[in-house]
Amino acid sequence: MSTDLEAQIQSAAKRLFDGHKAGAAYVSVAQTDGIAGIAQGYDVQDRLVEMLLRDTGASVAGYKIALTSKPMQEMVGVDHPVAGVVLDRVVFSSGTTVKLSDYQHMGVEFELAVRLGRDMPAKASPYTRAETAELVDACAPAFELVDDRNADYTSLEGVGLAADNAWNGGVVVGDFSVAWRDLDLTAVPAHLEWSGAEDAAATTGEAMGHPFEAVAWIANHLNARGQMLKAGEFVMTGSTMKTRFPTGGERIRYTLEGMGAVAAEIV
Repeated sequence: MSTDLEAQIQSAAKRLFDGHKAGAAYVSVAQTDGIAGIAQGYDVQDRLVEMLLRDTGASVAGYKIALTSKPMQEMVGVDHPVAGVVLDRVVFSSGTTVKLSDYQHMGVEFELAVRLGRDMPAKASPYTRAETAELVDACAPAFELVDDRNADYTSLEGVGLAADNAWNGGVVVGDFSVAWRDLDLTAVPAHLEWSGAEDAAATTGEAMGHPFEAVAWIANHLNARGQMLKAGEFVMTGSTMKTRFPTGGERIRYTLEGMGAVAAEIV
């Protein structure tokens, strides 16, 4: 990487970091800093995450995958998902209270978190879903808390989304268990209760057909960038339902049959 490009990427990451600290609205670094191409977007993400780690003393807890559906990919002009990093300081246990005031514009997504039992280092061929299954430790129902920072969705594109860490603002995770081994993860029924009323239903296969497809994709993405998924880290495998934007006062509960539930209160 040239010195000029490195300086450009560092400047873009600092702009995002400062924007988060100041509560500024989201603007893509493709527009503000001329970041071009998804690889450069991830270079910016790496620098941004480094800044966040230094600033907060946090460590990497896991990863997320965004844009798992073709319609969402088409909306932002890419033909693949987008990855982000989850820091341990924004990993919350089921039953937590989430403050809207901690976010600029928070959305909630409904997912399966998959925890690795072994590292997934680079190898000669990409990881498959079947290979991934051999490396999984446990799974849990989970919410992802996204913060779009009042983005203009009409101009959204993949480079800026990747650079801004795929908008991850945190996760709420239920109890991890090995119950998944006895279930068909393409079709585990999922139920959402919103303030006490059953609101939506889906299956765990709604995101990429099978949650382990998302884990394999993240592992291969990281390997291509000289990184890897490590034992003990988890992957948020994509939402089974449309994103919801709470306004405060909601009690939410997401149940995966045979795997338990995750709950939170939004204030």
